[in-house]
Parts: sequence; structure tokens; C-alpha cells
Amino acid sequence: MIKFKNLRYRNFLSTGDNFTEIPLDRARSTLVVGQNGAGKSTVLDALSFALFGKAHRNITKNQLVNSINGKATLVEVEFSIGPSQYKVVRGVKPNKFEIWKDDVLVNQDSHNKEYQKILEQNILKLNHKSFHQIVVLGSSSFIPFMQLPAQHRREVIEDLLDINVFSKMNLLLKERVSIQKEKDRHNRSELDLIEEKIDTQKKYLQKLADLNKSQIQDKLKEITLLEEGINTLMLTKGTLNEMSAEPLKEKIADLNKKISDIEKYDHQFSVKQKALNKEIKFYESNDTCPTCDQSIGDTLKSEKIKVAAEKWDNVEEGRHVAAGQIKRLNEQLNALNDELEALQDKINQEMKLALEIQMNQKRICVLQKELRKVEETEVDDSEDAQKLYEEYVSKKNALLDERMMLVDDIAYTSVITELLKDTGIKTKIIKQYLPVINNLVNKYLQVLDFYVSFHLDDTFKESIRSRYRDEFSYDSFSEGEKQRIDLALLFTWRMVARMKNSVATNLLILDETFDSSLDADGVDNLTKILETLDEETRVFVISHKGEMLDGKFDEKIEFVKDKNFSKVA
Repeated sequence: MIKFKNLRYRNFLSTGDNFTEIPLDRARSTLVVGQNGAGKSTVLDALSFALFGKAHRNITKNQLVNSINGKATLVEVEFSIGPSQYKVVRGVKPNKFEIWKDDVLVNQDSHNKEYQKILEQNILKLNHKSFHQIVVLGSSSFIPFMQLPAQHRREVIEDLLDINVFSKMNLLLKERVSIQKEKDRHNRSELDLIEEKIDTQKKYLQKLADLNKSQIQDKLKEITLLEEGINTLMLTKGTLNEMSAEPLKEKIADLNKKISDIEKYDHQFSVKQKALNKEIKFYESNDTCPTCDQSIGDTLKSEKIKVAAEKWDNVEEGRHVAAGQIKRLNEQLNALNDELEALQDKINQEMKLALEIQMNQKRICVLQKELRKVEETEVDDSEDAQKLYEEYVSKKNALLDERMMLVDDIAYTSVITELLKDTGIKTKIIKQYLPVINNLVNKYLQVLDFYVSFHLDDTFKESIRSRYRDEFSYDSFSEGEKQRIDLALLFTWRMVARMKNSVATNLLILDETFDSSLDADGVDNLTKILETLDEETRVFVISHKGEMLDGKFDEKIEFVKDKNFSKVA
């Protein structure tokens, strides 16, 4: 059990440079009162910050530093677990985090996060979430168990039942599974590689065995046949090449030039005829010269038209002669093109024969290289290849043995993984405790005069049946009824923790619980429950309605504001 003894803090929120000290184990019940903003809930924030590095309320670390002094924030909490005495010291500006055990500083070599894990997992054995379900019931920044998501509900109950060790085992197992998968992947890769090497070596050994005298004779025979084929092709092949077509190409080029020259002359004749046509049309259409305005006589017109017509006839005769020449030259050109095409076909055939001869010669070279390789291979090569093959087979057998071991390990790990899942061992343990939890919750609900049947299943989903009514959820009820359920769960978790001896503590803090949704009967019933708690439990009730609770507690602490600083009156 964690027995909290003392809490002190300075320059924390509204407190000044002098330490505010709160004895946590002096009286069985303590009422903490004060006006709003006087610093009542600072006690809870200081305790939460000392243990977990964050306040109970949603306040950032820098906001915890007193805004007037602006530095030297320090919180200390003392508690014992069994025979060991602990003190946790935490500060801001400058930052400080120390864990003392029996006046000896716990090794601080690790990072702050790891140091915090030592405090939560090895010493307190509860985290921030569980602390606020077992130790605190507050109205400020408090999330009741029933408002937590299913996974967070599971974490709280696992802490209570001290079965989060299975979650840690599961994390370690995941690392082991990851290593196994990597080994399995590496083993498969090595097996695939050695299989390829064995297959290649087999083929090489087979190749060495197959290259015998018979194969050599076959290759020699193939070479002979290829050489005979080359000789036959050489006899068939003539001497034609691209040069043989050059004279014809020259003749064709000469004819094309002649045709082009004649076509140029014909074009010139055509132009001349157009000019003569224009001249004749001019004299036929005009009686006066457009340049000098002189009259053009009929005699002059006739002479000019006659001369132009004679010239036109001469040009036309020339064009007929040119057309005849072009026709003859085109006939000659067509004949030459046919001859050239026939010659080109023969040249192409000759080239195909030459290519076939070349391919046969290359094939002969390949066969000769293969023959030389066979002739140069010695017996030692075969022996070395066989030795290497046996080494590969031996390595493969070793990898197969390793694979068998991996398969067994993976199978065992798979079984363990199933056991460590949320649906495995943890669920079986939780199922054993669920009847106890449900009975305790219902018992406390009856004490609080709230007669409903409350039930949590193994997925931590609630069902609440009201007498003579249908099933309801937590959100179906009023704030006062929800408050009673939250109180019943708080006392249930404390009882379960004490039964399991996992995260039991002597401290219970109710922050403005009496000021919220409880009616007069609810307050009386809650007071009755507090009176039934064991002798070791220390209850702190934070309230701003002290007059209603006066006389119901063994001790009273009142906070006041003095010059903007909170202090104990």
C-alpha cells in the first residue's frame, strides 16, 4: 500500500515563495475550505504534478509557475511503500526531478521519460489515469470512469488487477515476433539463394558430363556441313554489286536532265504564246494608243495582228517538236528504269547469299570455341564442381534444420500471442473479477440511495437497469445520478485494489464532490460511506461550502488569499 505522508510546495500556481505544507496522514478526515480562487484545489494539482509531472487540471507546465515570482517552483511529496520511505521532488525554472528512496537518490542516468517510468511502473505501480480513478474524484478536469473510452477503461482495470504485466509481456513478445519474422525472412532468402546455386551447379555438372566425344563429333559434323554449304553458296553467288548499277543510273540521270531542259524551253514557249495572245487581243480591242492617245489605223492593226499570229504559229510548232522529244526520252527512261530494277533484284539476291555465308561462318566460329572449351576442360574441374555442389547441399540442410526450429518457435509464439491478447488470459482474469466489481458497485449505489442494477461486461460496456424500467446507459441519467455512479465506482476501485493489493493507497481526495450534484440525502449517504472506510484511509474533502460540512471532519484546513498569494489561514 502507498501511504502518503506529507506534501509541500512553493511558487506553485497562486502560492508564494514560502512553502505551503499539507500533512497527508495526520487526520482520518480533513475538510479543505476557502473562497473560490483561494488555492484549495492547488493541493490536488501539486500532488498530481509531483507524482506525474502534470497537474490534475488542464494546466501547462509553464502555467504552474507563480506568475508574480516567475521562478523557483518546487513540489515535494513523501510516502512509504512497505518498509521503504520515498520522497519525490519536482521543480520548474529550474527544472528538477528527483526520486529519493530511504534518503538515497535513485539513479538519474536515464532520460526523464525513463525516470518517470521507474516511478510509475516500479514504485507507484499506477499511472496518471489510474491515480485519478482510485485516489481522486474531482469536478475540475476529471474524467469519470464511465466517460472513458473502452481502451482507457481497460487500462484502469488492468492496473487495479495488476495484470498490466501481460501487456508488458505482449510488448516484449511483439519485439520477439519482429525478430522471428526477420530471421524467417532471412532464412527463406538464404534457402532460395542456395537452391539457385544448387540448381546452377547441377546444370554445370550435367554440362560437363554431356560434353563427351559423341557431342564433339556432332559439332565437327555440323562444322563440315556448314563449310560445304558455304562452298555451294560461293559457287551460286556471282560478282554483282552496287557498282554494276552505276552506268545505268548515270544514263537515267542524263535522260532526266535532257527532259528537264526541254521542259524549261517548253515553259518559255508557253510564256511567249501568252504574250502574243495579249498583243493580238490589244489590237483587236483598242482603236487608240493608251500611252500617246494617237489613233491606231485598221491597216496597222491588221499588220500587227498578222505578225503576232505568225510568231504564235512558229512557237506552237516548236512546242510540238519539244513534246515529241520529251515523249521519246520518257520511253527511253522507262526502259532504263525497268532494266535498273531487274539488275537491283539480282544484286539483292547476291547480298542475301553473302549474308547467309557470313552467318554460317559465325556459327562455325561459335562451334570451334565450344570445341576448344571442351578440349581444355580437365578432370579437376569436374572434381571441384562436385565438391562445391556438396558444400551447397550441406548448407541447404543446415538452413532446413534452422527453418524447422524457426517454425516451432513461431508456432509457440503464435500460441503465446493469442494468450496475451486482450481476449486471452487478461479477459479470463477480468471475467473472474467482474462479478465482484458489479456486486460492489451495486452495494455502494444502494448505500447512496440509488436503486439500480449496474453491470459491466468483459468489453467494459455498461448496462444499467432501473427497477420496473428498461435498460439504460450512463448518459441516460441526471448529473446527480451520474455522481452517485461515479462515487460507487471510486469506492469499488479502492476496494478491488485493496483486495488485490495492487495499487492500494491510504489517500482519498474528493474535490468539490459535496458541492456539485448531490442532494442532502446524497451528502449524508456519502458521509456514511466515508465513515466506514478503514483506519488507514485519509480522506480530504475540498469544498467551498464549509458551513454545511462543519463538524463532520476530524480536521479543517482553510486557504485564504493574502497579497495575491494563497496560504493556509
